Amino acid sequence: MTAIRGPGIFLAQFAADAAPFNSLPAITKWAAGLGYKGVQIPTWDRRLFDLELCAESQTYADEVAGVCFEAGVEITELSTHLQGQLVAVNPAYDAAFEAFAPAAVKGNRQARQDWAVAQVINAGRAARNLGLAGTVSFTGSLAFPFLYPWPQRPAGLIDEAFAELARRWTPILNAYDEVGVDIGFELHPGEDVFDGASWEMFLSAVAEHPRARINYDPSHFLLQAMDYLAFIDLYHDRISAFHVKDAEFRPDGRQGVYSGYSAWPERAGRFRSLGDGQIDFGAIFTKLTQRGYRGWAVMEWECFLKSPVQGAAEGAPFIEQHLIEVTGQAFDDFAGGQVDRAALCAMLGIAE
Repeated sequence: MTAIRGPGIFLAQFAADAAPFNSLPAITKWAAGLGYKGVQIPTWDRRLFDLELCAESQTYADEVAGVCFEAGVEITELSTHLQGQLVAVNPAYDAAFEAFAPAAVKGNRQARQDWAVAQVINAGRAARNLGLAGTVSFTGSLAFPFLYPWPQRPAGLIDEAFAELARRWTPILNAYDEVGVDIGFELHPGEDVFDGASWEMFLSAVAEHPRARINYDPSHFLLQAMDYLAFIDLYHDRISAFHVKDAEFRPDGRQGVYSGYSAWPERAGRFRSLGDGQIDFGAIFTKLTQRGYRGWAVMEWECFLKSPVQGAAEGAPFIEQHLIEVTGQAFDDFAGGQVDRAALCAMLGIAE
């Protein structure tokens, strides 16, 4: 039996109006047919899932779980990435993120935030009804427009931004604690929490809340030129979810991490289908297994070149071949095992 569960697939990038991507029964059968054993469900897509109903109705939750079981997959997590983004929106991003909000709250920042908070809390309740350990989400962005400051930021600006994040997220985290569910935040440029340093600031601001966890996605770290393996060593005790997504970073004399406003095909850093990028997934699966991660490995497909159909077909066997069956004995442990103290002392040449 493998330590990490998988392969799983995040359905958000595949949901569409045409079959088999337009209903939960059809898309789960499609995923299972490709070899996936788990699906991560986007809670904002009513073609696949009714979040409010699942938060309120155990009967509906059981029906959703039954649909997945009939298809041959399990639910890995519920995703609230879009709603989580709207929990905290800097005014500079209002126009860009209005598309994530329902018509009834567009143009009203407080109403939009209130709606987003209710959505994320409902996801925790829905996860409980589904018997899940956690959800995955974003923190939102209040401070990110001030990431690389010139002129220098006013003193206290970042502290106040993270204090406000804590004021908004702590009640949500408390609600999750009440239902016994974690939130795995995806650390992602564009969010206020995008690397280890910003994660530590956020975690401190929410008083080390036990429900605040990490959705580990190495692609975002490669594109920041971070050591994504050392990240696991530092924060493994908070990693509750894992997005298996590849990327490549090829800086040159014209562009680097910021990529000069280029479109995705021309950027120095680009997301790729699994196996087409530069990420050492063998080392990642080894490190996560060694550090005790026992959750799902979920493919999140994003690629500037390859089709999603091909990417999905290749993703399941790619993850499968990286899963590790943990041994119970070291390779050279021929004479190991328990012996009594007298034997140990004799081996060392000391008095018992």
